[in-house]
Amino acid sequence: MAETGPKMSLLIAALDDESDILELLRVNLKKAGFRFEGFQEAEGLYRFLQRERPDLILLDLMLPDMDGLDVCRHLRQSEGLSRIPVIMLTAKDQETDKIVGLELGADDYVTKPFSVKELIARIHAVLRRGIQAPDGRPLDVGPLVIDPAGHRVTLAGTAIDLTATEFRILHLLASRRGRVFTRDQILDHLWGHEKAVVDRTIDVHIRNLREKLGTAASLIKNIRGVGYKIEE
Repeated sequence: MAETGPKMSLLIAALDDESDILELLRVNLKKAGFRFEGFQEAEGLYRFLQRERPDLILLDLMLPDMDGLDVCRHLRQSEGLSRIPVIMLTAKDQETDKIVGLELGADDYVTKPFSVKELIARIHAVLRRGIQAPDGRPLDVGPLVIDPAGHRVTLAGTAIDLTATEFRILHLLASRRGRVFTRDQILDHLWGHEKAVVDRTIDVHIRNLREKLGTAASLIKNIRGVGYKIEE
């Protein structure tokens, strides 16, 4: 059972094969007002997800029973799980590892050893992106309809399943169509002062977004050396 905490407190699940890391997370996340559930093997997390929906998952990449990247891929491809924010928490600190994680749909990437204070700040930043939908009426851009209130995007009437980060990038570009946003401006919009310093982060999210948009992918223009914009 998940630990009890303040009423309506958010639930964080963590998958990490190191028991001391899980205990560190349990103690500090509880102090920060979260409920917590930790797992050392992927199968335990999968069984938990059959009955519970955490508000965010912390995911190690090096696991005894499964590659953490495969776990992330499973989450993003599973109905009912694909929108759960994921922060990768791992000793793998090469840029290529970070890029692969982001390409699979991770919302952020924190390397070990890590600062608990920074990790909690990252958690709050990612959760804010998920629960604070941008204000405004639905936006029509070509065949796309972007509904901020419902946090929903449809393409010619068919719903497209976007992560919170992808949705906020798309909404930002669509709300100022024709305007070019630099990568730094997009990062500031997403993270503010808590933004993750990962090269090519925005490029990865844009690539994932274009893949999901299918025939509408061409609406997002890459202005070489500057950034991105939406233009019909």
